[in-house]
Parts: sequence; structure tokens; C-alpha cells
Amino acid sequence: MQRRHFLTAGALGASLLVPLGRGAWAATGTSPTRQKLIVIMLRGAVDGMNVVAPVGDPNYLQLRPTIGLSAPGADGGVLDLDGYFGLHPALAPLLPLWQQKKLAFVHASGSPDPTRSHFDAQDYMESATPGVKSTPDGWLNRLVAALPGAPSPSRALSIGPVMPRILAGSAAAMNLPNGPAATRADVLDRPAIGGAFDQLYAGNPRFGRAYQEGRDAHKEVMQGAMHGEMQAADNGAPLPNGFPDDAARLATLMRNTPGIQVAFVALGGWDTHANQGAGTGQLANRLAPLGLGLATLAQRLGPMFDDTTVIVMSEFGRTAHENGNGGTDHGHGNAMWLLGGPVAGGKVYGDWQGVGDAALNEGRDLPVTTDFRAVLAQIAERHLRLPDSALARLFPALPQRAPGFQVMRA
Repeated sequence: MQRRHFLTAGALGASLLVPLGRGAWAATGTSPTRQKLIVIMLRGAVDGMNVVAPVGDPNYLQLRPTIGLSAPGADGGVLDLDGYFGLHPALAPLLPLWQQKKLAFVHASGSPDPTRSHFDAQDYMESATPGVKSTPDGWLNRLVAALPGAPSPSRALSIGPVMPRILAGSAAAMNLPNGPAATRADVLDRPAIGGAFDQLYAGNPRFGRAYQEGRDAHKEVMQGAMHGEMQAADNGAPLPNGFPDDAARLATLMRNTPGIQVAFVALGGWDTHANQGAGTGQLANRLAPLGLGLATLAQRLGPMFDDTTVIVMSEFGRTAHENGNGGTDHGHGNAMWLLGGPVAGGKVYGDWQGVGDAALNEGRDLPVTTDFRAVLAQIAERHLRLPDSALARLFPALPQRAPGFQVMRA
């Protein structure tokens, strides 16, 4: 087959707040925070070859006789994308976005570092410096510091149990726990206690500013959350569980708190060494709520989705060959997912070389033919309008050779 042109202060609970750097460049639109970015990290290495399956390659089912997906129209078969690639059937809620050209994939992409360690590979993807462990900050934090507009402690938001590596650094960021407890009032919302802490930190030269920024961010997000919860109650139906629930809540927060521009969510459970399954099974059970959550996010954002780019990525892919336990092991190349109005969707991009035995990396998995940082740089440049000088600081070791495709609309 020919190559295809798819190419914290303790009183603030979960919040971690530090001073925010000012951006120096003008944004398009009426507000410097109009262009939104959401990054979803799938920790554990999702199997990109079954997310976007090359069912048109005759070697695909030779490599995966029990976990390979069937052709479109067959029982448990893929959802046809372009006659060669097919989408896992558990991701059916995303098919309308593909048809609307608001969903794309970059296959055989990832980090050029060869590590198969989850810990190291995640660190490299979150710092965007593959092979360098000493990088002090995360690339999403560096991006926030480069964005234009007045500083705001609620500009960057993470949903999860702890502040992630990707948001570590000098720019302010806020962390909320998963689930409905994220937007419930805390002890500082009680006037007497809150007032006492206000007085305690008011004159503190070291922690006073961080404390006040945290209070301001908390109030801003709580106002948006309360408004959204009232609207949900008026609709008469509870929010769904798991990621769809968090996705719906995130969309509500972003709609009602315009100052939130960047968001991050991490999801686990993708290390499918055994009993992975094909159209049904363990991987399908993970993908179903992910697909539903992403579709819910797009629907709940409403018109804001037209100014939002969503990136879904994982630390590395999995072996092309299935193993003896009906699963896959740690691999190399993977598929990045891109969703949103600014995405030039309806395509599978990348330098795809097939899954013939001779094309596999080390004879066992997909090669990385597109550096994940090149895709991120396109988004930062074309969606967030950052200049070359900012991109050089954002991705300090990015190779100069650009991929031969553009994933974002002009």
C-alpha cells in the first residue's frame, strides 16, 4: 500500500495557585480568552490501532486474530471513516462530529523517545521535552503564561485528584476534584471562617497574594457552577456518571465562567495487557464513556465549541501484535484525537506506512512518524495565534521539519 497523505495554600483545599505571567500577543476575537483549549490525557497507553483501526490493511487481522475489529457492517465491525480506517464501534457518539468535519486523527504519532515506561513517557508528553527529565514545568503551563490578556487564577483548570505535571510551573492554575463535589461550597464559603482567613492572610507578604488569587478563582468558578446546577435542575434530569458527568460539568463551567480558557482532564484504565476484546470487552467498556463524554462536552459547550479545540492523547501506543493473553503490550506510535470547530476534520492525518511486518517499529509496533509536539505547535500557532518566538519557548527542542499537513483550519 502506498503512503497516504493523512498524513497551594492549605486553606484553599484542592487549588494550587502561583503568580501568572503575562502574555505579549494579541488574540483574535472579542475576548483574549475566546479561543479555548481542552487536553484529555489517557493514562496507561490506549490502543490507537483499535481506536482508529486500519481494517483496509490485510495484515491487520493477521496481527490481531482475536482482538482485531471486523470490517464495517459486520457484527462488532468498525464505523467506516474513509474506506481504509474505521472507528471503534464503542465511539459511535463521535461519528456525527466526524461527518461535520469537527473530528480528526493523527495516526502513527507520539513521542520520539523510545521509552516503554508509563511514568517516563507521561512525564515527557506533559513537559513536551522527550528524553529530558529535568524540565521544571509542563507545556500547558508554559502556554498559559504566553497567552494574552490580564492575569486570572481561573484561566487554567484541571479536573482530577491532584494538580498534574502538565500544569506545573509559574502560571496560575486551579484544580477541582472529579465528581459533583468539585463545585460544592467548602469551609471557606462560611462567612465567619472565610473572614477570619481573609484577615489572617491580608498582610502576609509571602502568601497573601496567592491566598487572594485562590479565593477569587474559587468564587468565580462557584458562581458559574451554581448557575449551571440550577439550569440542570430545571431540565429535570440528573447528569450521567463518570467522565460524561465531568465533561458536562466542565462545559457548564466554561460557558458560565468565560475566563476559563484552558482545561485538562486525565483518565486511567487503558493498560490492556489481557482480555482487551474487540468490538466488545475491556477496551470497548473504556471507550464507550469516553466517546459519550466527548460528545456531551461538544453538545454542552454549544456555540463555544466552534472556538474550542480538544486534544486527546496518550503516552504511547500498544503492540501491533496481540499477545498470548488476548491483549497488547507497551508500544510506540499511537493516534492523537482532535475535536472542535477550528479542526480541519473528517480526515486521518499522518505519514502512515501501513502495518506490514517491514513497516513496524522494532518489528512489533507502529513507528512514530509525526512528533506529537508538531501537532501541538500547529494548534498553538493557528488556533491560539502564538508567534514563532512563543512557540520556541513552548516547545524548546521541537525539530524544525514540519509535517506535511495542517490539522487546523486557516
